[in-house]
Amino acid sequence: MEAFDTILFLSVFLFSLAISLLIIVPLTGAVVRLRANYNPKGLQLDPEGNVEPHTGPIVTSFFGMLRRVKRLEGWAGLYKGLMPTLLATAFLSVFAVMALDATNPSIHGRVDLPTTSPLESMLYGLVYLIVSLPAIIITDRAITTPYKLPSFSPIKALRVLLTPTERRKPWILYATPGLFVAEVLHIVYVAFILGTLRIWLVPAPGEDQSRFETFHPVKFSIFIIIQTLSVTIMCPLEVMSTKLAIQRNHAVPEYNSVEQEAEDAITDYADLEEYSPDEEVIGLRSEKDPYLGFIDCFKRIVDEEGWKTLYRAWWITMLGLISQALGAAAQTVAPTP
Repeated sequence: MEAFDTILFLSVFLFSLAISLLIIVPLTGAVVRLRANYNPKGLQLDPEGNVEPHTGPIVTSFFGMLRRVKRLEGWAGLYKGLMPTLLATAFLSVFAVMALDATNPSIHGRVDLPTTSPLESMLYGLVYLIVSLPAIIITDRAITTPYKLPSFSPIKALRVLLTPTERRKPWILYATPGLFVAEVLHIVYVAFILGTLRIWLVPAPGEDQSRFETFHPVKFSIFIIIQTLSVTIMCPLEVMSTKLAIQRNHAVPEYNSVEQEAEDAITDYADLEEYSPDEEVIGLRSEKDPYLGFIDCFKRIVDEEGWKTLYRAWWITMLGLISQALGAAAQTVAPTP
């Protein structure tokens, strides 16, 4: 009987995971592409002072990017990043349940941590970040690469997604300028700041309290408003994280070093087809002039692309924040088993 229950549980889990991936991967891919697209306001200069042409298509909406991906890359393009997402989700789900005692692991680097104090949740999140950061980088790069990566040849795919320096020193992924800072700020804001406000405004009932006794509509309304306004902080962090994650690390961030590694990597993808050889889905910032850190990334995005770039797909972030608030309320008033 126990064996049957185990098989049934695994079957239901795998089926729900498959359905989730079929829905989430195309949507996540559109968000990543929209936020990664480099679309400067005017002409830019390369490191040698020459004028660079306009980079990146002008796509300003989530659904516009979704249609563009479908038109240029087809259904296969919509599911770019499926394999790393699947592998990362499986591994991180097991890690979250076994190591972090999480109850509801989810897709693409997100996890519902155990209900604890804000400080403990923040520490859980930091540990989870250390484990998941390479997966986030690889997945975002798999989504934005123009090449058709082999699904069942991970070594070949990684040779395309990672630079020779990153393959020799994989720990350098954690030193990607500004990325770790952006992710840590994201965790601190969600787990510590919003977590503290949640305890004050939407507290869980005590042992001798009714589930409705601690729920106050006014306080919950304030929490909803705070969660909604948090998009002004969360969305820029998510946009910057995406742009920094796809920025590849080279031995030395100088022109000659980047050129040399680019030449060495030509053989890695010489036999790979491109999804859309005639027209790129998105434009990427030149690796010869990388972001130097978190602050530099913020300033350059505002100066080169405009502040509105920091709020691409803002409504998706806002819906996520509101759903978290509703989830907190549901847990508060849910009947005890």
